[in-house]
Amino acid sequence: MSCPDRNVRPFERDILVHGGYLYAGDQLSARLANARQTEAVLAATDFENARVIDIGCGDGTYTHELAALARTAQVHGVDLAGEVIEVARAKSDGDHKVSFQVASTYELPYPHDAFNLAVLRSVLHHVDRPVDALREAFRVAPTLVVVEPNGLNPGLKFNERYSQYHVEHGERSYSPRQLDRWVAALDARVVRRQWVGFVPTFSPDWYARMAKRVEPLVERTPGVMALGCAQYVFTASRDQAARPEVASRPPPRGFRRAASALLRRPQRGRAPR
Repeated sequence: MSCPDRNVRPFERDILVHGGYLYAGDQLSARLANARQTEAVLAATDFENARVIDIGCGDGTYTHELAALARTAQVHGVDLAGEVIEVARAKSDGDHKVSFQVASTYELPYPHDAFNLAVLRSVLHHVDRPVDALREAFRVAPTLVVVEPNGLNPGLKFNERYSQYHVEHGERSYSPRQLDRWVAALDARVVRRQWVGFVPTFSPDWYARMAKRVEPLVERTPGVMALGCAQYVFTASRDQAARPEVASRPPPRGFRRAASALLRRPQRGRAPR
């Protein structure tokens, strides 16, 4: 099994020290930013009755969220860190639709096309060999949904250089064009693109509320969205004939109600700094 990538270790430390990832904490900005990413993932493709693998699932927060909000047949999370997988399993609470296993992003212990869909949520910029990670994901699933920081966002580039959190966690980002090129090099095709999010993950509540109000305008304005949005979310397929370019999908029924409930949950634990 492959050794852990160097940028993954700080996140393992967050789990052991804080009991969870700092970016997934209860701070309003984090909840707003993560809820928008979840909405984009659910809108990226049809998850109904699909067997889904969540590659680089971490503590399972979004694996469980996907299973709860999408009509999947199965959601299977994998991560190389054994301690993190134990945390993910502890959250399952008897949900037989969700399972977890320790596995390398580069060497998944499953046959070809074992799954219908693979989700890589903020994974590629934390691995040393992103193209190999994409290749292995395409081996086990014909369609990928990928969430990555938007490498064209100037504010994000500033944070990568000067923010203590970003520096300590090895945060980096790739341009959408670079990500698309990697997909094309693997004889696959990006069939859907979304530029989403305008709320910085670690920001004061007043700023988060203001950014959330402006977010829809940023997301729908050509030119502005490519530079202003925080995430690039794309759907890619190696089965081009079966999955042509698709139009934007609305979130599944009931998503906004469920997301609102998540945003209203009580504060707990240590908020991200």
